[in-house]
Amino acid sequence: MADKIDAKFTAHASATGGRNGHTAADDGLVSVDLSVPKAMGGPGKPNTSTPEHLFAAGYAACFGGAVDFVGRQHKVNAAGAKVSAAVSIGPREGGGFGLSVVLTVEDPTIPQATLETLAQEAHEKICPYSHATRGNVDVTLTIKGG
Repeated sequence: MADKIDAKFTAHASATGGRNGHTAADDGLVSVDLSVPKAMGGPGKPNTSTPEHLFAAGYAACFGGAVDFVGRQHKVNAAGAKVSAAVSIGPREGGGFGLSVVLTVEDPTIPQATLETLAQEAHEKICPYSHATRGNVDVTLTIKGG
């Protein structure tokens, strides 16, 4: 059973047309046309996005915030850490489709071992995307410190 949360903010978005349609946040700040990539048998229309792009952007931003938060707890300035998320989609052994994620955390100003500690703690204890994916999505951390 999932932990209950005390919601402080709720984002609202909707999509029409599925993976070959349009999605937007209700406040209009996110608004993108979508199309299935050619690699997945879709039209791969130019200037379109995918749900995986949106998930990757959200996870990278959220994880970066978690690394910064943990850094402050350890008196390490991790505000400049760059987090990249690579989100892959493909068929699952049990049928349907699944995701996998590679998160890369880079900050040459933080020693490798320290950055590894911050990223691992952010992944295990802080980041809500990591909590949501745990046990459901293969997430790999790649750390590049100084």
